Amino acid sequence: MKVTIYTDGAARGNPDGPGGFGTVIHYVDPAGKLHTKEISGGYKRTTNNRMELMAAIAGLEALNRPCEIELYSDSQYLVNAFNQHWIEGWIKKGWKRGKNEEVKNVDLWKRLLAAKEPHQISFFWVKGHNGHPENERCDFLATSAADGDELMVDPGV
Repeated sequence: MKVTIYTDGAARGNPDGPGGFGTVIHYVDPAGKLHTKEISGGYKRTTNNRMELMAAIAGLEALNRPCEIELYSDSQYLVNAFNQHWIEGWIKKGWKRGKNEEVKNVDLWKRLLAAKEPHQISFFWVKGHNGHPENERCDFLATSAADGDELMVDPGV
């Protein structure tokens, strides 16, 4: 099954303000009908990078079978971690990077890797706030969630 996932994260007052994520999933069934699912959530205190990761996690965790996925994000942090194989190096070094510094957001990277496991995923970067319809929709979902009244507590912050 082929699926396209679009993601975005937002944080107000990054790194200690409220934040949110937005995800749009597209699937075209065998009859050619487009199905769309939108997912969002907000947190009281978080960071932009955590919300970018949560957007991807939410999309992957919403799938109920192995899929061939194209995942689009305006986060180079997310896309480059896979396309430039940063994550493989982090794992080999015990979740350290560069000059023996701790990788940030290890809890979410591990959750993302688990959610990614059954799928074949290609990651694509899109320029944010550049008129891409699905990215703009994800941004709206993320910022609306960040501004919402029912914000969760981010255990990683």
